[in-house]
Amino acid sequence: MALNGRSHIRIARPSRDLVVAERFWVRGLGLRVVWRAEGGAEAGAEPDGHDLLMVGWPDAGWHLELVHAPAGPVGPRPTEEDLLVVYVDGPVPDDLVSRLEEHGGKRVPSPNPYWNRWGVTIEDPDGYRLVLCERAWSNA
Repeated sequence: MALNGRSHIRIARPSRDLVVAERFWVRGLGLRVVWRAEGGAEAGAEPDGHDLLMVGWPDAGWHLELVHAPAGPVGPRPTEEDLLVVYVDGPVPDDLVSRLEEHGGKRVPSPNPYWNRWGVTIEDPDGYRLVLCERAWSNA
């Protein structure tokens, strides 16, 4: 099978605390838990003791995997340019930004003026940045 624009994408990142991360991504942004495995205890889980939390929208071509290894955690090392951008196609709802902040996010300015002009940048509990862009995505 060839790789193409319909190939599913998994974005994997380390997390300090999957409970806190789930609160932000699920209760804050509105993603759903796609898969969860704790310490290799569930069928299909990582046998080496990694805890996994996969979140996304059921109809999306991507999902976010958050990983935590209690026995040897890898700390997140985000930069100001590690962005996950969601194109909202309209004004970013104030209640969504408030909900993200209430669930562990922190609104931050972007070093890139483009994102300040066209969106809102929220830092997740692990320090990675989510940009809610008011523009529509067009690959034309």
